[in-house]
Amino acid sequence: MEHSKNPIRRTVMTGVMAALLAVMSQISIPLPVGVPITLQTFAVALCGYLMGPALGTLAVVVYLALAAVGVPVLAGFSGGVGAFMGMTGGFLWGFIPMALLCGLGVRAGKKYIALLLGGAGLLLCHLAGSFQFGLVSGTSFFASVMAVSVPFLIKDAVSVVLAYLAAAGIAVSLKKAGMGDLA
Repeated sequence: MEHSKNPIRRTVMTGVMAALLAVMSQISIPLPVGVPITLQTFAVALCGYLMGPALGTLAVVVYLALAAVGVPVLAGFSGGVGAFMGMTGGFLWGFIPMALLCGLGVRAGKKYIALLLGGAGLLLCHLAGSFQFGLVSGTSFFASVMAVSVPFLIKDAVSVVLAYLAAAGIAVSLKKAGMGDLA
């Protein structure tokens, strides 16, 4: 597929993906451990798989920057710098390498590499989330992993696979519409 060089199209699509991530973050099921189930993981992986490593990561960074300045784009319509320092902040930081690795994976052109790198990005996101949860809550790393990572791994792994499949379908539609390949 031909790579889209139109800077306006790329800028608009980056903004659209950041907005999609904000919307999907609001679809949330609260849990007693303090980490809600959301569609953020799906949306972050979709950003990387659809937009590639640079623009996909940029869309996530735009989303996080909006949150940092107080725009209520995070789960539960929250935002502000405090979210990055709280119990779930590590997951937010982990979205950046996750989008990057998903984007690099799709650039490789092989499904298994894309899914392996997406899985590696998910693992980094969970490690960062568990680490910060442990720091803030005063629990051990193992206890943090068991509380905020293990219960979500299957759902998040399925989210990464579904994001890959969705991105592949969307990319075909974009090509048919004459928009080229964003990744």
